[in-house]
Parts: sequence; structure tokens; C-alpha cells
Amino acid sequence: MAQKPSIPKGTRDFNPEQVAKRNYIFNTIRRTFESFGFQPIETPSFENSETLMGKYGDEGDRLIFKILNSGDYLAKADSQAIANRDSQSLADSISEKALRYDLTVPFARYVVQHQNDIEFPFKRYQIQPVWRADRPQKGRFREFYQCDADVVGSDSLWQEVEFVLLYDAVFTALNLKGVHIKINNRKILSGIAEVIGAREKLIDFTVALDKLDKIGEAKVKEDMLSKGISQEGIDKLQPLFSLKGTFEDQMGSLKDMLLTSEIGQKGIEELAFIHSAISTLGLSTARLELDVTLARGLNYYTGAIFEVAAPKTIQMGSIGGGGRYDDLTGIFGMKDMSGVGISFGLDRIYLVLEELHLFPETVTKHIEVLFINFGEKEALFSLKAIKQLRLKGINAELYPDPAKMKKQMNHANKRHIPFVVLVGEEEMVSNTYTLKDMNSGEQLKVSLEALISKLE
Repeated sequence: MAQKPSIPKGTRDFNPEQVAKRNYIFNTIRRTFESFGFQPIETPSFENSETLMGKYGDEGDRLIFKILNSGDYLAKADSQAIANRDSQSLADSISEKALRYDLTVPFARYVVQHQNDIEFPFKRYQIQPVWRADRPQKGRFREFYQCDADVVGSDSLWQEVEFVLLYDAVFTALNLKGVHIKINNRKILSGIAEVIGAREKLIDFTVALDKLDKIGEAKVKEDMLSKGISQEGIDKLQPLFSLKGTFEDQMGSLKDMLLTSEIGQKGIEELAFIHSAISTLGLSTARLELDVTLARGLNYYTGAIFEVAAPKTIQMGSIGGGGRYDDLTGIFGMKDMSGVGISFGLDRIYLVLEELHLFPETVTKHIEVLFINFGEKEALFSLKAIKQLRLKGINAELYPDPAKMKKQMNHANKRHIPFVVLVGEEEMVSNTYTLKDMNSGEQLKVSLEALISKLE
């Protein structure tokens, strides 16, 4: 007996209903991106290994899927690596390409490679799959889509303001209310580390601070002490642990705390600008909140940092994030190209919309009318009408076989097709169509013009 087929761990099949719902999210995000002036680009599914390797740190490098060279790849393999069972050196000699890990590094490569053809500032969006050799678990897959938007070639803070508005516009279009857009600034975190005498331990400090809502104040302090941050410095953090109130209240407390830090004050100025603009412009469904514990990859971001949280009634991780980076293209030798970008977490947004029953019913309705097949002549007569319906933008199809009527009706019911059309000898003589509403059971004999009007 043949073995039952399967798919690799961490990948998924999607049925027609799931694809329709995912496309609804994709299309909503795509329309909003374009309304904000972002232009689409696409990059290859795989890149040269040197493009990707070394850009994500040791952990990231281990998660990159490598592609074996074509043909007899062992012919050019490093024989010394084989003898020494050195998997890393062996991989380098038998694999010159790799599946992309994210959309950011390929975008940086794209900008550098096409810099003479790009008009800066360049606003791009990209919706494509990425691959990571991660351990599959709930909400984490080896193949998944990223939905990114970035602006490169401008250090204007109006871009950050636009991204807050973009997040709000997408979640408003998806009817997802109660979303929290959390914001912080890398300069503020650098300033805090400076004030408490932990400038050299910035990463350790922020990694510990980022756990505040998970492990609590006492454990965070213990973690900081264990990383070599002094008790005196931790005591200076006390106002941070009790930071509450409105955006303005928290900013006031931070100003006092960072009075002696030039970089910290700069970060506060940037956040104040963004908050003031958003307060004037207003948001439709989302809420902008200051979160000084937000870190998001400090080796990468240099200014504003964003993270989007689902409504508090839903137990879900972040559904979006991003921030400002000052040297994205520097990894490929093109210096001083500042940018800012955000990403949407498609899979988590899907789960949130599903749990809150926010997908419109029409999303999964592909065919609006099915023509029953009574035989060759009737089928040809029906297809003439179907052709006209399709020209009017009405999704219609003919059941392919002249099967028993009960079977054809059951087929329409199982596919949730709202209308069926019956064409027999009588209808062909009178040039009419019998339209049946599958919900009410009502039947009407109509002309082609009336049929189109009813279905429209």
C-alpha cells in the first residue's frame, strides 16, 4: 500500500475558505499601503548565501534554509570538512543559495543594487512568504507570509506619524477595534542605560526590562544584578517601574529622569513630536500608547520602535511591529541611508479576526449562482447566459455533468451557493430562466435581463 502523503513540519495547506479569508486580509493591507503611496516590489524566494548569512546573528544564521548546489554538489565539496565532520564548512562548499529569512535584508540588497533607478525617498511594500528552520509550535511556522512597508532615504519624523496612521487605517478597514499601538524610542533606552551607569550593558539592561510585564519588578532587578548592573543604578530606575498615567504624564517623568542625558532628551523630543501630531490628527480605532519597556532588537533599530497589540480581550502576542533604522543598507556598503518600516503579522491577525467573528460573510462566497445541467442542449443554452453574467461581474458556473437533480442541488448547498438556475425544454422555448433562492426556496421565471438584475 502506498504511504499516505504528508507535508513538511511547519508548513500548511489552506482550504478555499482559509485562502479567501487570508486574501481578504492581504487585499485590505495592499489597498491601504497603496493609498499611502507605497509601491510594490518583489524579490526572489532565494538569495545568494552571502546576501543572507551573517545578517541575523548566530541564532538567525542557524535558522536559514540552505539550498544544495545543482548537479553533483559533492564533487566540489570541501573534503577536509567531510573528514572532520565540520558541517558549517561543508555547507558553505555545497550550498551557494538559501531561502530568504525575512523581507528586510533582501530589501536592503534591492535598494543597493538598484540605487541608480530608485527615486528617493523610496516607499515600498512587499507581501511575500519567508522561511525559517525554526521549531514549529502554535503560531510559529517554518513558512509564513510577511507584509512589510518601508520608507528609505528620509529621516523625517512625519514618516513615523504616517506609519501610526497606516496601522490605524488597516485595522479600521478590518473592523478590528481596541488595537493598541505601543511606541518607544531606542534613544530613550540608551539614555536610561547611560543615566544608571550601564551604557556598556545596554543590551543586558533592555532585555531584562523587556520582561517586566512577564516576571515582575523583583525578578527584573535580580536579572539586572546578575548581569553586572549596580544596585545604585537599579535604584535610579525606580521611577521607571512605577511609570503610569497618560502619555504626557509618562513623558514628564522621563524628562526628569533623563535630564542629564543628551541622547535620552533627543528620544523624548522625537516621541513628543509623533504624539503631538497624532493627537491633532486623531485615530479611528487604534490607540497610541507609550511603553518604555519595549525594546525590539536593539542591534537593529535606532529611533522610534513600534509594537501592535491585539484587543485586550484576546490572548495573543503582537500582531505588528517595526521602527526606525539609520543604516539599513550599510551591510552592503551603502552608508547613511536612513529608513523606517513596519510589518503586519498575517497569521495572528487571521486568528484574531476568526476569534472575534470579524470576517464578512461575503468573503467566502465565490460562486453566486449554479446552473443545473439537464443535458447537452440545456447546458449550451445555460452557458450563453453564464457568459453574459460573468461579463457583468457575477460569478456563475454550470454543473459539469447531467447528474440527478438531487445531487446537483446538494452540491449547491454544500458549497453555500445562494442561487441556482434551472433550464429545461420549457425555458428554452420561452427564452427564460427559472431562478431558485436556496435560502427561501422561492422560484421565479425571469428573462436574462431580469436574471442579471436580480443577481446584481
